[in-house]
Amino acid sequence: MPHSDAADAGQSGKSRLRWWTELPLLVLVYAFYTAGRLLARGDESTAVEHGLAILDLEKALRINAEHPLNRLFRNEIWIGVPADFWYASLHYVVTPALLVWVFRRRKEYYRWARTWLMSSTVIGLIGFTLMPTCPPRLLDKKYGFLDTMAQYSDYGWWGGEASAPRGMSGMTNQFAAMPSLHVGWALWCGVILWYLGRGRLSKAAAVVYALGTTIVVMGTANHYFLDAVAGAATMGLGLLVTRPVLRLAQKVRVRVQERFAPATVTAPVAAPSSAIVGAKCQTSAGERIPGQRQEAQQPTAGPADRGADSEEAAGESAPAAAR
Repeated sequence: MPHSDAADAGQSGKSRLRWWTELPLLVLVYAFYTAGRLLARGDESTAVEHGLAILDLEKALRINAEHPLNRLFRNEIWIGVPADFWYASLHYVVTPALLVWVFRRRKEYYRWARTWLMSSTVIGLIGFTLMPTCPPRLLDKKYGFLDTMAQYSDYGWWGGEASAPRGMSGMTNQFAAMPSLHVGWALWCGVILWYLGRGRLSKAAAVVYALGTTIVVMGTANHYFLDAVAGAATMGLGLLVTRPVLRLAQKVRVRVQERFAPATVTAPVAAPSSAIVGAKCQTSAGERIPGQRQEAQQPTAGPADRGADSEEAAGESAPAAAR
């Protein structure tokens, strides 16, 4: 959760944030994520086996909320159509909008928020690779699911064969259901709104968006309930590795700066021949204790004067006569 330590970690190195360096970084990570999803498509039969195994486990635990939600969405057009728009668009709008807001208004938390989001996304990509999963909408109809995005495709820009825009279904991984990053990113947005926003409205929006997205992904038959649970767990794991990733990034940043920073040559400073220590005290280059130079400048006392001085000193130091 964001607090002062997280803010300190986000500002490690005190290097200034620049939008023209952040934007290419985010684009690069998202391109890597998209390419990884395409490369991790997996075998269709294996993905179907994984989907059915998840469904059987949910039935055994009696947590298969997908069936009643999917029936509601496909029977009520006033629910199904907005839900399809929600699923197809909001995570592309709300997530980057909140990231920009943190960058502009709560900059001390930006590195923490950005690193958490990016780390969790990479972890989700690992999940897609290790466990390709067929979503409920692609299972055989005998399992009782209907693809609402295909049913209501005439109302939106998406095609009937995928949740992607028409003609671009081949550029998506249909078996990237486990974990649900729709839910994971919505949870990230909810945490950002809850902790960094101000007022009850932002807290209410945090709850509505995170919970609403979880309901939408199941009602549209794009994810199982356990996919949503895995999406939340992915964000939790991403939060745990955020601080180590920030420390590693800081070390790399320092190494790069040391490697490419121009060497600075400083000229040696010559020691002064003498320095004024006090009003009448001077030290030469080889002296350790300053001496009075005023006496050296006065005329040398004669023998008579030295004798008189000696007698006065002896008189002062002699004990007083006893009375």
